[in-house]
Amino acid sequence: MISEWELFFRLTLACVLGGVIGYERQSRRKSAGLRTNVLVCLGSCLIMVLSEALYFNVEGRTNADPARLAAQVVSGIGFLGAGAIMKEGLTVTGLTTAACIWAVSGVGLAVGAGYYSGALFTTALIFSTLGTLSRIDEWVMHEKNLFLTIHTHERPGQLIDDLQLKVRGVKVKADEEHSDILCIDFEVYNHRNLKSIVVVDAIKRIEGVVSVDVN
Repeated sequence: MISEWELFFRLTLACVLGGVIGYERQSRRKSAGLRTNVLVCLGSCLIMVLSEALYFNVEGRTNADPARLAAQVVSGIGFLGAGAIMKEGLTVTGLTTAACIWAVSGVGLAVGAGYYSGALFTTALIFSTLGTLSRIDEWVMHEKNLFLTIHTHERPGQLIDDLQLKVRGVKVKADEEHSDILCIDFEVYNHRNLKSIVVVDAIKRIEGVVSVDVN
Protein backbone atom coordinates (compact mmCIF):
# COMPACT_ATOMS: atom_id res chain seq x y z
CA MET A 1 0.00 0.00 0.00
CA ILE A 2 1.25 3.50 -0.80
CA SER A 3 1.49 6.15 1.89
CA GLU A 4 -0.84 9.13 2.09
CA TRP A 5 1.99 11.42 1.03
CA GLU A 6 2.64 9.27 -2.03
CA LEU A 7 -1.08 9.29 -2.84
CA PHE A 8 -1.19 13.07 -2.51
CA PHE A 9 1.87 13.42 -4.76
CA ARG A 10 0.43 11.19 -7.46
CA LEU A 11 -2.92 12.98 -7.53
CA THR A 12 -1.24 16.40 -7.55
CA LEU A 13 1.14 15.40 -10.33
CA ALA A 14 -1.81 14.10 -12.35
CA CYS A 15 -3.52 17.50 -11.98
CA VAL A 16 -0.35 19.32 -13.07
CA LEU A 17 0.31 17.15 -16.13
CA GLY A 18 -3.36 17.21 -17.16
CA GLY A 19 -3.33 20.98 -16.69
CA VAL A 20 -0.28 21.42 -18.93
CA ILE A 21 -2.02 19.64 -21.80
CA GLY A 22 -5.36 21.25 -21.02
CA TYR A 23 -3.81 24.73 -21.11
CA GLU A 24 -2.59 24.13 -24.66
CA ARG A 25 -6.06 23.02 -25.72
CA GLN A 26 -7.80 25.94 -24.00
CA SER A 27 -5.39 28.45 -25.53
CA ARG A 28 -6.66 27.27 -28.92
CA ARG A 29 -10.28 27.53 -27.75
CA LYS A 30 -10.96 23.79 -28.06
CA SER A 31 -14.03 22.19 -26.48
CA ALA A 32 -12.00 20.09 -24.01
CA GLY A 33 -9.82 22.63 -22.25
CA LEU A 34 -8.04 23.00 -18.93
CA ARG A 35 -10.71 21.69 -16.56
CA THR A 36 -11.68 18.73 -18.75
CA ASN A 37 -8.13 17.46 -19.14
CA VAL A 38 -7.32 17.97 -15.46
CA LEU A 39 -10.39 15.99 -14.41
CA VAL A 40 -9.72 13.18 -16.90
CA CYS A 41 -6.10 12.85 -15.78
CA LEU A 42 -6.98 13.07 -12.08
CA GLY A 43 -9.82 10.55 -12.34
CA SER A 44 -7.64 8.10 -14.27
CA CYS A 45 -4.92 8.42 -11.67
CA LEU A 46 -7.33 7.74 -8.81
CA ILE A 47 -8.76 4.68 -10.55
CA MET A 48 -5.26 3.28 -11.09
CA VAL A 49 -4.35 3.86 -7.43
CA LEU A 50 -7.63 2.27 -6.38
CA SER A 51 -6.91 -0.74 -8.60
CA GLU A 52 -3.57 -1.28 -6.88
CA ALA A 53 -5.06 -0.80 -3.41
CA LEU A 54 -7.82 -3.33 -4.04
CA TYR A 55 -5.29 -5.81 -5.37
CA PHE A 56 -3.01 -5.51 -2.34
CA ASN A 57 -6.00 -5.99 -0.02
CA VAL A 58 -6.90 -9.35 -1.57
CA GLU A 59 -3.46 -10.47 -2.76
CA GLY A 60 -3.00 -14.20 -2.28
CA ARG A 61 -6.68 -14.80 -1.50
CA THR A 62 -8.11 -14.48 -5.00
CA ASN A 63 -6.97 -14.10 -8.59
CA ALA A 64 -7.69 -10.38 -8.71
CA ASP A 65 -6.30 -8.44 -11.65
CA PRO A 66 -4.95 -4.95 -10.70
CA ALA A 67 -5.31 -3.81 -14.31
CA ARG A 68 -9.03 -4.57 -14.58
CA LEU A 69 -10.31 -1.16 -13.48
CA ALA A 70 -7.60 0.59 -15.49
CA ALA A 71 -8.66 -1.27 -18.61
CA GLN A 72 -12.17 0.15 -18.21
CA VAL A 73 -10.73 3.66 -18.29
CA VAL A 74 -9.06 3.01 -21.64
CA SER A 75 -12.32 1.81 -23.21
CA GLY A 76 -14.72 4.00 -21.25
CA ILE A 77 -12.96 7.25 -22.11
CA GLY A 78 -14.12 6.66 -25.68
CA PHE A 79 -17.62 7.81 -24.70
CA LEU A 80 -16.23 11.13 -23.53
CA GLY A 81 -14.11 11.45 -26.66
CA ALA A 82 -17.09 10.71 -28.89
CA GLY A 83 -18.89 13.67 -27.38
CA ALA A 84 -16.09 15.97 -28.55
CA ILE A 85 -16.40 14.87 -32.20
CA MET A 86 -18.88 17.02 -34.10
CA LYS A 87 -19.96 17.13 -37.74
CA GLU A 88 -20.44 20.68 -38.96
CA GLY A 89 -21.71 20.78 -42.50
CA LEU A 90 -19.12 19.09 -44.69
CA THR A 91 -16.41 19.00 -42.04
CA VAL A 92 -15.73 16.87 -38.97
CA THR A 93 -14.15 18.58 -35.97
CA GLY A 94 -12.96 17.39 -32.58
CA LEU A 95 -10.91 14.37 -33.63
CA THR A 96 -7.71 15.78 -32.17
CA THR A 97 -9.52 16.80 -28.99
CA ALA A 98 -10.93 13.28 -28.60
CA ALA A 99 -7.50 11.74 -29.13
CA CYS A 100 -6.04 14.19 -26.62
CA ILE A 101 -8.57 13.16 -23.95
CA TRP A 102 -7.74 9.51 -24.54
CA ALA A 103 -3.99 10.20 -24.28
CA VAL A 104 -4.46 12.26 -21.11
CA SER A 105 -6.27 9.35 -19.49
CA GLY A 106 -3.17 7.26 -20.23
CA VAL A 107 -1.00 9.88 -18.51
CA GLY A 108 -3.25 9.68 -15.46
CA LEU A 109 -3.01 5.89 -15.37
CA ALA A 110 0.78 6.08 -15.62
CA VAL A 111 0.99 8.52 -12.70
CA GLY A 112 -1.40 6.38 -10.67
CA ALA A 113 0.80 3.35 -11.27
CA GLY A 114 3.90 5.27 -10.20
CA TYR A 115 5.41 5.28 -13.70
CA TYR A 116 6.47 8.91 -13.42
CA SER A 117 9.09 9.01 -16.19
CA GLY A 118 6.60 7.61 -18.73
CA ALA A 119 3.97 10.12 -17.65
CA LEU A 120 6.38 13.06 -17.85
CA PHE A 121 7.81 12.07 -21.23
CA THR A 122 4.32 11.44 -22.65
CA THR A 123 3.07 14.81 -21.41
CA ALA A 124 6.01 16.57 -23.03
CA LEU A 125 5.44 14.73 -26.31
CA ILE A 126 1.70 15.41 -26.30
CA PHE A 127 2.26 19.10 -25.60
CA SER A 128 4.89 19.44 -28.32
CA THR A 129 2.78 17.46 -30.80
CA LEU A 130 -0.32 19.59 -30.25
CA GLY A 131 1.58 22.87 -30.30
CA THR A 132 4.44 22.44 -32.76
CA LEU A 133 2.69 20.30 -35.36
CA SER A 134 -0.36 22.58 -35.33
CA ARG A 135 1.81 25.58 -36.15
CA ILE A 136 3.65 23.66 -38.86
CA ASP A 137 0.33 22.55 -40.36
CA GLU A 138 -0.98 26.12 -40.38
CA TRP A 139 2.24 27.38 -41.98
CA VAL A 140 2.35 24.69 -44.70
CA MET A 141 -1.36 24.74 -45.49
CA HIS A 142 -1.96 28.48 -45.38
CA GLU A 143 -0.67 29.20 -48.88
CA LYS A 144 -2.91 26.50 -50.35
CA ASN A 145 -6.07 27.53 -48.54
CA LEU A 146 -8.83 29.39 -50.34
CA PHE A 147 -11.42 31.41 -48.44
CA LEU A 148 -14.59 31.68 -50.50
CA THR A 149 -17.77 33.61 -49.75
CA ILE A 150 -20.61 32.31 -51.92
CA HIS A 151 -24.05 33.89 -52.22
CA THR A 152 -26.40 31.28 -53.58
CA HIS A 153 -29.88 29.83 -53.57
CA GLU A 154 -28.40 26.33 -53.22
CA ARG A 155 -25.59 24.65 -51.25
CA PRO A 156 -22.73 24.16 -53.76
CA GLY A 157 -21.14 21.26 -51.94
CA GLN A 158 -21.20 19.05 -55.03
CA LEU A 159 -19.02 21.51 -56.93
CA ILE A 160 -16.39 21.45 -54.19
CA ASP A 161 -16.30 17.67 -54.57
CA ASP A 162 -16.03 17.90 -58.35
CA LEU A 163 -13.06 20.25 -58.13
CA GLN A 164 -11.44 17.93 -55.55
CA LEU A 165 -11.07 20.71 -53.00
CA LYS A 166 -10.89 19.50 -49.41
CA VAL A 167 -13.24 21.51 -47.20
CA ARG A 168 -11.53 22.60 -43.96
CA GLY A 169 -14.34 24.76 -42.65
CA VAL A 170 -17.79 25.97 -43.62
CA LYS A 171 -20.25 28.48 -42.15
CA VAL A 172 -23.75 29.08 -43.49
CA LYS A 173 -25.84 32.14 -42.70
CA ALA A 174 -28.70 34.08 -44.23
CA ASP A 175 -27.89 37.00 -46.50
CA GLU A 176 -28.57 40.27 -44.67
CA GLU A 177 -30.13 41.94 -47.71
CA HIS A 178 -31.97 39.01 -49.30
CA SER A 179 -33.74 36.49 -47.07
CA ASP A 180 -33.99 33.89 -49.88
CA ILE A 181 -30.23 33.80 -50.47
CA LEU A 182 -27.66 31.87 -48.43
CA CYS A 183 -24.24 33.29 -47.62
CA ILE A 184 -21.71 30.45 -47.31
CA ASP A 185 -18.12 30.92 -46.11
CA PHE A 186 -15.87 28.08 -47.30
CA GLU A 187 -12.29 27.39 -46.28
CA VAL A 188 -10.93 24.82 -48.72
CA TYR A 189 -7.53 23.18 -49.15
CA ASN A 190 -6.44 23.67 -52.76
CA HIS A 191 -4.04 20.73 -53.01
CA ARG A 192 -4.22 20.81 -56.84
CA ASN A 193 -2.99 24.43 -56.82
CA LEU A 194 -5.90 25.60 -58.95
CA LYS A 195 -5.91 29.31 -59.65
CA SER A 196 -8.54 31.15 -57.64
CA ILE A 197 -10.06 32.60 -60.82
CA VAL A 198 -10.64 29.05 -62.12
CA VAL A 199 -12.44 28.06 -58.94
CA VAL A 200 -14.52 31.24 -58.92
CA ASP A 201 -15.55 30.87 -62.58
CA ALA A 202 -16.52 27.23 -62.04
CA ILE A 203 -18.67 28.11 -59.03
CA LYS A 204 -20.34 30.99 -60.84
CA ARG A 205 -21.49 28.59 -63.56
CA ILE A 206 -23.55 26.63 -61.05
CA GLU A 207 -27.26 27.28 -61.26
CA GLY A 208 -28.43 29.34 -58.31
CA VAL A 209 -25.11 30.97 -57.48
CA VAL A 210 -25.43 34.76 -57.30
CA SER A 211 -21.86 35.84 -56.55
CA VAL A 212 -18.50 34.52 -55.35
CA ASP A 213 -15.78 36.38 -53.45
CA VAL A 214 -12.24 35.21 -52.63
CA ASN A 215 -10.80 36.57 -49.40
